[in-house]
Amino acid sequence: MIRLHDLHLTYRGSAAEVHVLRGVSLSIDRGETVSLVGPSGSGKTSLLMVSAGLERATGGQVEVAGQDIGLLDEDGLARFRRDRIGIVFQDFHLIPTMTARENVAVPLEFAGRTEAFERASEVLESVGLGHRLDHYPGQLSGGEQQRVALARAFATSPDLLLADEPTGNLDGETGGKVIDLLFSLQRTHNTTLLLITHDPALAERCARRVRIADGQIVEDQMLDVEGSGSAAQTAAASRP
Repeated sequence: MIRLHDLHLTYRGSAAEVHVLRGVSLSIDRGETVSLVGPSGSGKTSLLMVSAGLERATGGQVEVAGQDIGLLDEDGLARFRRDRIGIVFQDFHLIPTMTARENVAVPLEFAGRTEAFERASEVLESVGLGHRLDHYPGQLSGGEQQRVALARAFATSPDLLLADEPTGNLDGETGGKVIDLLFSLQRTHNTTLLLITHDPALAERCARRVRIADGQIVEDQMLDVEGSGSAAQTAAASRP
């Protein structure tokens, strides 16, 4: 589903170049659940943004679902994301002037789905918000807003879900319910999941944990099926 080869991302500042990603190579299979962990500033979000085509790599190759997305123009990238990728951020990124149903219907309408509102209602029902279809984001709790964001991300049945600290703005109990829902939807749709988190327990709910530091992968570890964190296999990745 994802193949990154010798990926580089460099920003040119006024004083010097900033090397955010430095030769990252990573493959993720279809249906796999992978957590991406590491300290703040290590390059986690940048790696996710490049994988989504929201940031252009300055070197290397990015393939998603067999498509070299570096060859696509901006319109092509937008269509590719619409059809193949769901994204959930820490901040819910809902449109405040649209109801829950309208927010979920947006990507479906962009995809030309004539039944966009019916599908939006159906997906919101599946995340427990059938009674909140016509409420605006400001009328919803944080947990409800993130459930709307999850419904929007899964509405088009994406091949790949990218989640960046999806519980970062939620309390522990609410965040736990949202994560239970996320994994339930992932299993239902057999969606490949790449999840950024600072929470070790959440990271170990994935089948595989990738650790990044200073823009390089330093650990790539398979976890047991229960996600307790014991190593079944470790693919060594150490900085030079």
